[in-house]
Amino acid sequence: MDVDELRARLKRVPPTFAVFGDDGTEGRDAASTAAAVLIPVVARAQLTVLFTQRTTHLRSHSGQVAFPGGRAEPGDASAEFTALREAEEEIGLRREGVEVLARLPDYRTRTGYVVTPVIGLLTPPLALQPDPREVAEIFEVPLGFLLDERNRQRRTREFQGQTVGYYVFEHQSRVIWGATAGMLVNLNRMLA
Repeated sequence: MDVDELRARLKRVPPTFAVFGDDGTEGRDAASTAAAVLIPVVARAQLTVLFTQRTTHLRSHSGQVAFPGGRAEPGDASAEFTALREAEEEIGLRREGVEVLARLPDYRTRTGYVVTPVIGLLTPPLALQPDPREVAEIFEVPLGFLLDERNRQRRTREFQGQTVGYYVFEHQSRVIWGATAGMLVNLNRMLA
């Protein structure tokens, strides 16, 4: 898939089914905190998706692979604004260097957030500077790998006394799971 095909596929009507919670069964009516993430697609010869590895000293989601993003602030005009603001704070990505392409369906996490994923296109060269308080590393994974259903798994774990399911992608030494992986499943459905 190239950039033009990506743009065309994202202009289509979103799929009627999407993973709305960490295991696809979460209710959509619970009160949640608004947040947004940027799904940064890098326009290389082979499209890639940019991820962050969170630092290990953070209180929540420490050491996990994530998209740049976070909680919406009262002055944020939109989910796109939140995602771009957070990406600038976390990885030094300049807002004017992002072509916003689309939104994915909102994603509800078990931790009480309703997250709006915003897909943005980045054109190299990238001059990124991770905030060392939040981001240990920035890396990319080929979009084709993430869209190939053979590369995703379903696993279960115990969470607050219940067995819950979640998606996982393993690429090289990286493990992408939970909400980030669920949003990638939604991206796959939108592009299919």
